[in-house]
Amino acid sequence: MDLVLFSIFLISCGAAGATGGVFPPGPWYKTLNKPSWTPPDWVFPVAWTTIYLLISFAGARIGGMEGNGYALAFWAMQLGFSTLWSPVFFGLRRLRGALIIMVPLWLAVLGATLTNFQLDFWAGLAFVPYLVWVTVAAALNFTVSQMNPDQKPIDLASL
Repeated sequence: MDLVLFSIFLISCGAAGATGGVFPPGPWYKTLNKPSWTPPDWVFPVAWTTIYLLISFAGARIGGMEGNGYALAFWAMQLGFSTLWSPVFFGLRRLRGALIIMVPLWLAVLGATLTNFQLDFWAGLAFVPYLVWVTVAAALNFTVSQMNPDQKPIDLASL
């Protein structure tokens, strides 16, 4: 594994993850109705740290391989949609809008998982926890959206 590539992928993940710090859940999120199977708050940073390390490992494994174009494209796509989700859900409080972002995010993670498996077993395996996590996150986003139909998004005109 190329440590320089790993560092580049990890720094990219850190930049994407910074949106979670800029748009934290905060008191608003605590007031939302959530299903009983919502993970406890401490699980989120542990899950994301693990996922970022794993997908950076995967990127470093396949980064120098021939025929890696689709895997890298899906890697970039998932990072882009992942970066968008927190500002839409927590920043704008658009529960359904965040769910719309979740669809291409889930597809990108699936695409990354499959194309990484085609290139390298360990790189593909590294994406499996992310696919599980984004599936749970999509279900949670959907359920929270359903349980809070009267939630109003932030009015940008009033800012």
